[in-house]
Amino acid sequence: MTREKLELVEVSPRDGLQNEPDIVSTENKLALIDAIVAAGFKRLEAASFVNPKKVPQMADGDAVFEAIRKREDYRNGEVTFIALALNLRGVERALAAGAKEINYVFCASDGFSIRNNGAPVEETFRIWPTVAAVARDAGARLSATVSTAFGCPFDGEVAVERVAAVAEMCAHQEIFELAIADTIGVAAPSDVRERLRAVKAVVPPHIQLRAHFHNTRNTALANAVAAVEEGVRVLDGSLAGIGGCPFAPGAAGNVPTEDLLYMFNRMGFDTGVDLDRAVAAAKFIGGVLGRVTPGMVSRAPKWPSAAQ
Repeated sequence: MTREKLELVEVSPRDGLQNEPDIVSTENKLALIDAIVAAGFKRLEAASFVNPKKVPQMADGDAVFEAIRKREDYRNGEVTFIALALNLRGVERALAAGAKEINYVFCASDGFSIRNNGAPVEETFRIWPTVAAVARDAGARLSATVSTAFGCPFDGEVAVERVAAVAEMCAHQEIFELAIADTIGVAAPSDVRERLRAVKAVVPPHIQLRAHFHNTRNTALANAVAAVEEGVRVLDGSLAGIGGCPFAPGAAGNVPTEDLLYMFNRMGFDTGVDLDRAVAAAKFIGGVLGRVTPGMVSRAPKWPSAAQ
C-alpha cells in the first residue's frame, strides 16, 4: 500500500546551532550537512545570512554555501539547501553565495520584530516587494516564515487575527511556501488548529504550509500531529532537538527530528528518511557539542520493529 508523503525539513545546521555559545567549526557544520543528506533529507536549512555580530555562530554562512557549491554530488539538484534571511542585505548575500532557496522571516509581534528584524512588523514589509523581485530575478525560490505566531517573549499573547493578517501580507508576493513558527514553544494543539485554519482562510491554496515547533514546554510532538491533522505536509525539525533563538530568552530547542521521524513512520507516513542514519547524525552533533541532547529516540534502545 502506498504511504502518504510527509516532508521533514532539517534545520539543525541553522536553527539548531545558531544559539550555541561555543562556535562550531565550518568543518563540523559541513560534516553534519553530509550526515543529513546521507540520511535522505531533501531540504535543509544550511545557514542564515544575518548580522554576524548578533549571531556569531552564523558568520560562516558564505563559507558553508561555497563548500556546498563545490561538491559535485550536491549539484544534481536533488537536495535543496535553504538560506535564511531577515532583510534585503541578507538575501543579496545568500544569493551571492549560491543559495537557490531563501526563507525570509517576518514576525507576528512588534516586540520580537524590533529585536529580531530591527523594526516593527508593518515597517519590515516595506522592503518585501523588492526582496521578492531580487529573489525572482536570481532564479531562487522564496518562502516566508511568520515567527512568534503563537506567542511573543516580549508582547505576550499574539492574537489569531494578527497571525492571519501577517500571513496574508506575506502572500502578497510570489512565495511557494508559508511557515508558521512557535518560536518560544508556547502552543498547544488547539492553538495549532485554530491558527492554521485562520491562515488557510487568507492564503491562496497554491502556497503550501509548513510548521516549525519548539519544544520549550514539551508540546512540540503533539503540535506536529495537530498540524498534520490540519493538512500540513511539511514540518521542520532539528536533529537531537538542539536549537533556540538568540532573541527569545529561555526558548529551548526545536522538536527533535528523529522523534518526529519515528512517530510519523509509525503513523504510516513516508518521509523518505532513514531513521538509523538520522539517529547517527543526531549523535554526531551531540558529540560535537559535548553534551547529552534533548532528542529521545536517539537515546532510546533500538528494537526490532518493521515500522522504524
